[in-house]
Amino acid sequence: MISAIDATDGTLLGGRVRYAQPATGFRSGIEPVLLAAAIPARAGQRMLEAGSGAGAGLLCLAARVPGIAGIGIDIDPTLAGMANTNAAANDCGDLRFVVGDIVGMAGQEKFDHAFANPPYHPEAGTPSPSAARAVAKIAAPGLFGAWIGAMARQLRGGGTLSFIVPVTAIPACLAAVGQMGCGSCCLLPLWPRAGRKAKLAILQTVRGGRGAFQVLPGLILHEGSGFSASAEAILRDAAPLTMHPSR
Repeated sequence: MISAIDATDGTLLGGRVRYAQPATGFRSGIEPVLLAAAIPARAGQRMLEAGSGAGAGLLCLAARVPGIAGIGIDIDPTLAGMANTNAAANDCGDLRFVVGDIVGMAGQEKFDHAFANPPYHPEAGTPSPSAARAVAKIAAPGLFGAWIGAMARQLRGGGTLSFIVPVTAIPACLAAVGQMGCGSCCLLPLWPRAGRKAKLAILQTVRGGRGAFQVLPGLILHEGSGFSASAEAILRDAAPLTMHPSR
């Protein structure tokens, strides 16, 4: 158990996942939970998550799809250590988390699905007082293309690559996935509220896919004073977020 001075203990997916994370600095939002819901994983398949933080994405995916195995990669040793502790706390022996930069860690192992909630804030703006938070949030020039290239190279044919990205980065991401031989792209906007512009979207593509690009209806996150019923089903009840990429 990580000291309460260093971390807060909480849960995800309505208590299905025990989750400790840093008390200060970078803390997980709803993005990794939503992204994990969109991965079309099956028992026995292998997952790769880049920028895995304290493990929210892989842990939520394993809670929804028992029997998967996976590796999470994060540049922050403290977060990777917390993620391994969280995996043990949730009896996820087939998940492991390692320290490294996804761009420099292209190995021989192949995966069925790869996903990431990468840093996406621009470098301009007021610097964060937390170095760890800055690394987790600020996107260096060319980051999306570099991550897509590194992750796509480790996918099996027919495997999916999924990202949550700002809508402003979609053109660069589509160019990068095309260069890596990925297709059958599906884009799912995340609407803050009905009638509001989407700032983020989930982009899912298939290694070797040949289907047409699709823009899906999207997910409305908030209604009234809380989450929408559809978002609540994903965030609390571990419902899948089906994207149905054509292959």
